[in-house]
Amino acid sequence: MSDTAAYQVFARKYRPETFADLVGQDAMVRTLKNAFEADRIAQAFIMTGIRGTGKTTTARIIAKGMNCIGEDGNGGPTTEPCGVCEHCTAIMEGRHVDVMEMDAASNTGVANIREIIDSVHYRAASARYKVYIIDEVHMLSTGAFNALLKTLEEPPEHVKFIFATTEIRKVPVTVLSRCQRFDLRRIEPEVMIALMRKIATAENAEIADDALALITRAAEGSARDATSLLDQAISHGAGETTAMQVRAMLGLADRGRVLDLFDMILRGDAAGALTELGGQYADGADPMAVLRDLAEITHWVSVVKITPDAAEDPTISPEERSRGTQMATDLPMRVLTRLWQMLLKALDEVASAPNAMMAAEMAIIRLTHVADLPSPEELVRKLNKTAPPPPSASAPGSGSPSAPSGGAQAVQQAQTRMQSAPTGNGQATAVAQDVEAALGRFPTFEHVVELIRANRDVKLLVEVETSLRLAAYQPGRIEFVPTDDAPRDLAQRLGHRLQGWTGNRWAVSIVNEGGSETIAEVRDAKDLALRASAQDHPMMQAVLSKFPNARITAIRTPEQIAADAVSEALPEVEDEWDPFEDG
Repeated sequence: MSDTAAYQVFARKYRPETFADLVGQDAMVRTLKNAFEADRIAQAFIMTGIRGTGKTTTARIIAKGMNCIGEDGNGGPTTEPCGVCEHCTAIMEGRHVDVMEMDAASNTGVANIREIIDSVHYRAASARYKVYIIDEVHMLSTGAFNALLKTLEEPPEHVKFIFATTEIRKVPVTVLSRCQRFDLRRIEPEVMIALMRKIATAENAEIADDALALITRAAEGSARDATSLLDQAISHGAGETTAMQVRAMLGLADRGRVLDLFDMILRGDAAGALTELGGQYADGADPMAVLRDLAEITHWVSVVKITPDAAEDPTISPEERSRGTQMATDLPMRVLTRLWQMLLKALDEVASAPNAMMAAEMAIIRLTHVADLPSPEELVRKLNKTAPPPPSASAPGSGSPSAPSGGAQAVQQAQTRMQSAPTGNGQATAVAQDVEAALGRFPTFEHVVELIRANRDVKLLVEVETSLRLAAYQPGRIEFVPTDDAPRDLAQRLGHRLQGWTGNRWAVSIVNEGGSETIAEVRDAKDLALRASAQDHPMMQAVLSKFPNARITAIRTPEQIAADAVSEALPEVEDEWDPFEDG
């Protein structure tokens, strides 16, 4: 019964009590030691870092160092508190009357800070300094921060403030400027593994190295999380705690099996990938955890591809390191980045789906279908080989060339194939090629104009012909400079219409320079030149001098007049003999 009452969780039992006990924070410890030795102790400190790196613990150690009197009762401020004097003991047990701890998350208002402001004027009851430790200080309200500023800038000599926060950006600059700041780092994997091994040895607990690596990876640099997980893992283990037991505890899939799944996805083996996912699920793996592991592997392989030294992560097993290095060598970056984007989307879908396993299976199917799609460069090369010639020039309003209608037919075929849910990676590649081929049916902007005309969107056709100065074009991408009177939403509507007609996304964007003449300007150039010539004719100038408000409404060339006369003339009828005419 007494053993049960005396039990403490590891996070409290092995909480650092001196600066020497702090792990992974050498820079901060060195700075504090120099400040104490030079008797330049700041009036306010702020500790920032992720959860579990020792912010509050460091604050207590600083408070101990400020108030320690040594074993003989005659010591001064030190970075090596004795730990046995009345002040050290009371501070570490959280019962010292002159060291006040406040959680700003539940004491956010001005009234709470007012209590501190009113009490700072009274000297410490027994200690050398009155110390105020405010945890999660970023949670204070704006009014509370403002109320604290004056006291923080000019505190009494016997008062010290120590703040801790995980959200340093939410702390006002006016407060930060009055504090000595320390950024507590994430604890490096090597240091964390050594700490876990030290605690396990002290507890006479056997735990495998790869199990410690899993705990370290799951802790993400937080010593508190790591010690809590170690405590839990040792409880799970009977004799020696293994990596398999830790995986079961954390709901993780076997890393080697996740790598096998990764390989199946890259090979486009949808059936094998689904079988492997089902096996991992049956063994207790969380579908979300499997996808998260796939994303982590994708990220890690991508980083190793850029910086090979990243493979030397101590939390990675030798087998995993070997396989990951080989993947980094074999896989193109475009495949890795595509997988990363799709896995991020899949994680969101699984998180919000009513059935996580179903959503994970659909994500795996999607991943296997696009894993080895050809790159954009390869598609462009194929399009250049198979693209039809541009349409012959034709007068506006003439019949549409055959290319757009062929493009629409190709799009419909591609959409039909996509809706048939292909089951092989080769089929997925063929579908993608069909879609690109469909876009290839519009090799020039003239084809796009004819597509608009074929779909009888008169309003859009007029706007495109009169308000769009084409700057650059390729199938699926249009850049243009709008005229001054162009509708503001022309780019958006044009892209939306083309996507609806072709079944593919079109990037339609506005640029500031490089636009050519509009279609209307090109079409009307001859008429404009003819009007300009007529305007400058001496006879027209004479008319305008007498009638300034006169305007040219129509121009008819001699050829047009002759042609009109021919078309309007009555056909000649040959004389026929009438037997009754001469009676």
